[in-house]
Amino acid sequence: MGTLYIVPTPVGNMEDMTLRAVRILKETDLILAEDTRTSGILLKHFGIQNRLMSHHKFNEHGTSAVIVERLKAGQNIALISDAGTPGISDPGFYLAREATKAGITVQCLPGATACIPAIVSSGLPCDRFCFEGFLPQKKGRQSHLEALKEETRTMIFYESPYRLLKTLQQFAAIFGEDRSIGVAREISKVHEEYIRGTIQEAIQHFTKTEPRGEIVIILAGKDIKSKNQKKELI
Repeated sequence: MGTLYIVPTPVGNMEDMTLRAVRILKETDLILAEDTRTSGILLKHFGIQNRLMSHHKFNEHGTSAVIVERLKAGQNIALISDAGTPGISDPGFYLAREATKAGITVQCLPGATACIPAIVSSGLPCDRFCFEGFLPQKKGRQSHLEALKEETRTMIFYESPYRLLKTLQQFAAIFGEDRSIGVAREISKVHEEYIRGTIQEAIQHFTKTEPRGEIVIILAGKDIKSKNQKKELI
């Protein structure tokens, strides 16, 4: 049997690509890409000329069976997304699950992802955290946030710049405007920026300054001390 390699790609700076990732992509029989046009630019930059095949959230259920058969036949296949680590708010989970079910070796290379630099640089606790990714856009959004009201771990969210202000306003209503927050923008890119403070301060900033680019929100968990103090008062 072959091996399925899950290969992270840079979220911004091309220098974040690892030597091992370049070697694996050059050696595999086939590269699965979320968007072949976007990935084609990356591969050309590193002189990688292997065959590309489209694999994204709209076709992964249909193509995974064929890919698994190729892996069973001995081909080594790499999966990449447009940026970051496949499977983290990107296609990857379904194929990895189907491959493991079939007894195929699945290896994920260490590498770029937006959430880890964002939480580590936020100044908020990063010893325990939960990754929430993109919130539901409509149905279930409010109930999802309500379910996180008692969460004490630091929370990580991905958000579109077009929905950021609305999301921050929802956070203020549910978690309180004084809750600590960090907003990372354009990680590993030329215009990388970090906004740290309270939710209300973040709202004020992005009301004056239009948000642009890729956004990661780091939200402090509920203060355990204040939670315990309330219990003592009851």
